[in-house]
Amino acid sequence: MKRIPEINVYVRYCETDAGGHVNNASYFLYFEEARTKFFATLGFGPTEREHLHFIVARTECDFIAQAYAGQILTVKTMVSKIGTKSYTVVHEITDMETGVSIAKGSAVIVCFNYQEQQSVPIPASLHAMLEEYMQSVSVQKG
Repeated sequence: MKRIPEINVYVRYCETDAGGHVNNASYFLYFEEARTKFFATLGFGPTEREHLHFIVARTECDFIAQAYAGQILTVKTMVSKIGTKSYTVVHEITDMETGVSIAKGSAVIVCFNYQEQQSVPIPASLHAMLEEYMQSVSVQKG
């Protein structure tokens, strides 16, 4: 298993709401940034995607603690499940300075052919790469 990929996100004021904490929709942007960078580490970044495309079929987030403008958050990305045509990534967001858990989420990613408008099997090479990032994790339900 490889080292868990992670990114740091600086929380901008515009990502907060009237309550002064990070707006719930902003967490999905953080997850998307982490996923995009994770895909790039696998060789499926914006310039490499010509032969393989992904769509998000499902995404969810559990909010654990509040985050605020000016904080730096760490977002870790792992693979929790690999199917025939889809796989699930799990994200964990913590405060970079304290390690306090802020949010956990997941996304089901489907390999997709836009010309045929249908899902396609995960290529064996991608499947092997995803297995290197498999973790036995679960998103806590409240």
